[in-house]
Amino acid sequence: MKNIIRLTLTLTSLFIFVGCTDFTTDKEVLAGLKADVTFLADDALEGRAIGTPGEEKAAKYIADAFEAIGLSPKGTEGYFQPFTVKKSTSPHEQAVVGTDGEGVTGRNVAGLIDNGGEHTIIIGAHFDHLGYGSEGSLFRGEPTIHNGADDNASGTAAVIQLAKILKAKKSNYNFLFLAFSGEENGLWGSNYFSKNSTVDLADVNYMINMDMVGRMNDEKTLAINGVGTSPSWDISLNAANSDSLKLVKSESGVGPSDHTSFYLQDLPVLHFFTGQHEDYHKPTDDADKINYEGLVLVVRYIERVVEELNSEEKLAFIKTQDSSGDSPRFTVSLGVVPDYLYDGSGMRIDGVSDGKPAAIAGMKKGDIVVKLGDSTIVDMMSYMRALSGFAAGQQTVVEYKRGDELKASQVKF
Repeated sequence: MKNIIRLTLTLTSLFIFVGCTDFTTDKEVLAGLKADVTFLADDALEGRAIGTPGEEKAAKYIADAFEAIGLSPKGTEGYFQPFTVKKSTSPHEQAVVGTDGEGVTGRNVAGLIDNGGEHTIIIGAHFDHLGYGSEGSLFRGEPTIHNGADDNASGTAAVIQLAKILKAKKSNYNFLFLAFSGEENGLWGSNYFSKNSTVDLADVNYMINMDMVGRMNDEKTLAINGVGTSPSWDISLNAANSDSLKLVKSESGVGPSDHTSFYLQDLPVLHFFTGQHEDYHKPTDDADKINYEGLVLVVRYIERVVEELNSEEKLAFIKTQDSSGDSPRFTVSLGVVPDYLYDGSGMRIDGVSDGKPAAIAGMKKGDIVVKLGDSTIVDMMSYMRALSGFAAGQQTVVEYKRGDELKASQVKF
């Protein structure tokens, strides 16, 4: 009888243990996201610029998190993959990214879940930011710490939480979790990793990138770029949308974030993004402005996308009509931040810079540009094409909607 009781207790304990390790609650994910973003976006890390002590502290925090979760080190030095970048002194030359010679040294962080699968899924985000904001900042005051809570402590925290979730699940795939440095300077870390991968890229199924996923709006809008890089994406993305997110999709595999480095290695990619905001590349991008409940929705959605594809064979890769290659060149600007989540007709403004043509003309956040000069604006591309026809010093009329009212203003570039 005692043996039966002992066996029953043992089985019950085993059931409870398995249940706990296989189940991560939204409350736990939320707490983890808050802790990760709060640490990474703290003033103590001084903006996490590549090659600084703050970047090193951030990298160590991520590596310690990977180790605590039980990921295997997959860098070249434990969890770290150091790389050195020699900046160009000429604006017409690119920086040289490698490991030899003088320059600024950054470090990628890499951890692996080895499920014995034939193929590997890469899930990544950049963790660096602008430091004190000297280069790339949109802030016009004295140099000050740019904490980059949304850009991109949010994506990094999501990577860590997805690692926790997927470590407890059975899968047909292996998972490589990556945190990149040097993204703000020109995708330096992902560029280096994609050309010096610590796994065979021929065995990689696809790459998921999260960059600025911490400001989901009330409409629960989630932008997904790269949908055209595989025929499997669209069906799986729709099937995984059990939270009724408003998905705004674009096909191009090329964009201003780290998924581009892997797309250029002929891998299917997705880039998740919750939208631009007025704190972008400013000191005000702080942890208390993150929509943590929305960030949980992003994490859970990506978890479901991965599950949707768990029984799939290796995804087919398609080269997309890359918007960057066909983008018109323009030398003037209205001085506005476009709303990249807007999927209606025209170009909706998400922010207006003081002293720029749009602000001088009285335009405001939420206005929708429908005509610029003789050009009708139906989307972002037509807006850029219209801008490319103007030079500094020229004037034109911009027509825009403000609510139900159609307005027109003279602008000078």
